[in-house]
Amino acid sequence: MKAILALEDGTVFEGRSVGAEGESFGELVFNTSMTGYQEILTDPSYAGQIITMTYPLIGNYGVNKEDVESRKPFAEGFVMRECCTRPSNWRATQSLPEYLRDNNIVAIDGIDTRKITTTLRTKGALRSVISTTDLDAERLVKKALDSPPMAGSDYVKAVTIDESYEWNPRADGKYRVVTMDYGIKYNILRLLAAEGCRVIVMPATASLNDVLAQKPDGVFLSNGPGDPAALPYLYPTIQGLFGKVPIFGICLGHQLLGHAYGGATYKLKFGHRGGNQPVLNQDTGQVEISAQNHGFAVDPGSLDSDKVRITHTNLNDQSVEGMEHKEFPAFSVQYHPEASPGPHDSRYLFTQFTDLMDKHMAAAG
Repeated sequence: MKAILALEDGTVFEGRSVGAEGESFGELVFNTSMTGYQEILTDPSYAGQIITMTYPLIGNYGVNKEDVESRKPFAEGFVMRECCTRPSNWRATQSLPEYLRDNNIVAIDGIDTRKITTTLRTKGALRSVISTTDLDAERLVKKALDSPPMAGSDYVKAVTIDESYEWNPRADGKYRVVTMDYGIKYNILRLLAAEGCRVIVMPATASLNDVLAQKPDGVFLSNGPGDPAALPYLYPTIQGLFGKVPIFGICLGHQLLGHAYGGATYKLKFGHRGGNQPVLNQDTGQVEISAQNHGFAVDPGSLDSDKVRITHTNLNDQSVEGMEHKEFPAFSVQYHPEASPGPHDSRYLFTQFTDLMDKHMAAAG
């Protein structure tokens, strides 16, 4: 079946439908990962976006029930140069097209993903539409132009949970950690548990009293989708935690901490998405190769340097990749130390969190 991808700048691509029938809108972004397409599709941070994979062949090892990072795929659409329809892997339970259809994800292949990537790098992330039902290019471009922009969007309410739950409740743990679910990935929960944490996952809108009622030893602020500047209703809860418990934030959690500190965020031209982003650790001088997925960043000039210290920097564009508060036990990184997919260079940060909880517990007696 024929499919069309139309961008707001008037660029149109004709290809083959390899997912669900229908029409889907979203901000078109690109991811440079060579593997991990199932984890990428199920990362809630992609809500409101259509993902272009720059690697030319996607789907060759199929899909299975274990390699998911949330309860379902949250991407609005999927774009590939070539989608493999006959996977070969002993773990595969179905093909990628079957998985896309089962989860109602509109997808297209057979198009020039190199051109898409160069277009986005030149013009920035663009609103787009994939359609298998409306094949009028001019009309689709107008639909893309009429779709909502990512800036100013709140997708957290669409991806967070409705009720709190405990991750792996049968496991023992030294630390009781509340994780705020702004769109959390399962591998974060796995790694927290592996560090000896009993993890209670709470909705993004949980109040400060709700969080403190759990008597946490630490609070984790998760990744998630959308514009952090559109989420002012989340800042007061974070601010209320300052000085009470250690805080560790990742991705959107990092950006929300920036706002809670009194800072600001801005939209990157085309964002950082993939498993090969170089990050400089300012404390050690080492370069960490990191997994990333974000379109916004903390503005370093908006932070009070007497209170907040930059700890990590992106070597490609010098954007803020990590920070810590000088008075309160709180730190965060913009990238994904849990990866999945991606390198494991930064997993030490989970141990850094437990060390911080140890120090806080010792100080409290």
